[in-house]
Amino acid sequence: MADQQYGPDPSGHGPDVSAFDEVVTHTSALIRLDTSNRGGGDCRERPAAEYVAERLADAGIEPTLLERTPGRTNVVARIPGTDPSAPALLVHGHLDVVPAEPADWTVHPFSGEIRDGVVWGRGAVDMKNMDAMVLSVVRAWARQGVRPRRDIVLAYTADEEDSAVDGSDFLADRHAALFDGCTEGISESGAFSFHPDPGTRLYPIGAGERGTAWLKLTAHGRAGHGSKVNHDNAVTRLACAVARIGGHRWPVRLTPTVRAALAELTRLYGIDVDVDAPGFDPDPLLDKLGPAAALVEPTLRNSANPTMLDAGYKVNVIPGQAVAYIDGRTLPGGEEEFAATMDELTGPDVEWEFHHREVALEAPVDSPTFAKLRAAVERFDPEGHVLPFSMSGGTDAKQFSRLGITGYGFSPLKLPPGLDYGAMFHGVDERVPVEALHFGVRVLDHYLRTA
Repeated sequence: MADQQYGPDPSGHGPDVSAFDEVVTHTSALIRLDTSNRGGGDCRERPAAEYVAERLADAGIEPTLLERTPGRTNVVARIPGTDPSAPALLVHGHLDVVPAEPADWTVHPFSGEIRDGVVWGRGAVDMKNMDAMVLSVVRAWARQGVRPRRDIVLAYTADEEDSAVDGSDFLADRHAALFDGCTEGISESGAFSFHPDPGTRLYPIGAGERGTAWLKLTAHGRAGHGSKVNHDNAVTRLACAVARIGGHRWPVRLTPTVRAALAELTRLYGIDVDVDAPGFDPDPLLDKLGPAAALVEPTLRNSANPTMLDAGYKVNVIPGQAVAYIDGRTLPGGEEEFAATMDELTGPDVEWEFHHREVALEAPVDSPTFAKLRAAVERFDPEGHVLPFSMSGGTDAKQFSRLGITGYGFSPLKLPPGLDYGAMFHGVDERVPVEALHFGVRVLDHYLRTA
C-alpha cells in the first residue's frame, strides 16, 4: 500500500491511493518486458505496447496500435477535455530501452525487482517510469470521473533509442491526424531533482535540445602490401581527420534557453557575471557553479565525438577504404557552422555525409506552459528551484516538432541526494525510488488536470 501521505490533497483533488500502488506495479512490469533496441531494426516493443493498450482499454480509453514494421508497435490514444476550444496536449514516452549486460548489474536488468523501496532495471528512468506514471494517472482519472481541461493525446512510441523510423518518425509522417490540435507536448528528461550541494534542490525543465548530426566519414586510398611505402593510405587519412575532429574546440554559442538557465543559476548562487561581455569565457563561471555547471556545460557549444572506426581485414594489407562515425550535436542555429567546420576538419582527402540528422529545438521559457510546469513542481516541493535547461541529446520531440508541437522535457521525480540521475541513463544499475514515482504521479496529475 502506498504511503498515506499520498492520495487526494486537502482540497479533494489528486489521484486516489491506488494510483501510487499502480505506478510501482506498472514500472516493474514494463521493465520485465525486454524491449532492448540494438539498432538496425533489432527490437520488439509489441509486448510493452500491448501491456499499455490493455490497461488503457480497461480504463475506458480507446488505444490505437500502429506499426510500420511488425513487432515495432506504437500506442496512441486521446482523452477528451472539457474545453473543446483549448488546444490539445501531447504526452509521449518511448517503450524501447538500450541493451544491458546482466553480468554488470547488481540485479538482473530485466527483473523489475523492488528492493528497499527502489525499482531496479533497464528503463527505470529511461523511460518506463514516465510511461507508468502517465498510465497510472489516467487510470486514476477513469476511476474518479476526472476530465482534463484540454484534450490529452497519449503516445507510447517505438524506436526512440535508435532512429525513431519505426516510432515518432512514422507517427508524424503517416498518422499526423491523430495529433490534430496538439500545440505542445511533454516527455522525458526534465523536472527531476538535482542536488548540486547540500540543501539545494534544482528541478531543470527541458526547454531545448541540441540537434542530431551523426556523420559517416569515408577515406579512400591506394590498397597495397603493408610492408611497402604508401603515401595514399586511407587509414592514415581517416585517422588524421578523426584526430582533428576529436581535438577541435568549438566556440561558445549561448542559446536563449542556456542564457535563461545561467540567469537562474547565477541569481541562486549570487554570482555577478555579464554573459554578453565581449570574449565571454564560461570556464570561470562554470568553476563557480560547481556541480550545477553540469546542467549547462554540454550545451554551450556544438560537439562532435568520434565513436566508431572500420578499416582493413588483415594486418599486412593496406585497405583502399576506411570509415569512421561521428556523434555530432548542434545547437539551435548552429547547423551551418557545424557543416562548415566539418568541411575544414575532414580536409580534401576524407568525405563526410549525414548518417542520421534531426533538428535542434528551442521552447519558450516565458510561456504560460512553462509557468504551469514550474508551478506544478513547486506545489509539491516549495523549497525546490525550477529552471529551464537544454538537453545535450535528443528525444521524440524532434519528430513531433514537424507537426508544430513545441516540446518540453517534463518527467518529474524527487530523488534523494546521492542518486545520480544522469548516470542512470544507459548506465549500469539503473533504478528509481518508489517515493520518486509517487512524487511524479502527484505532479503529473496536477499539471495535466490544469494544463
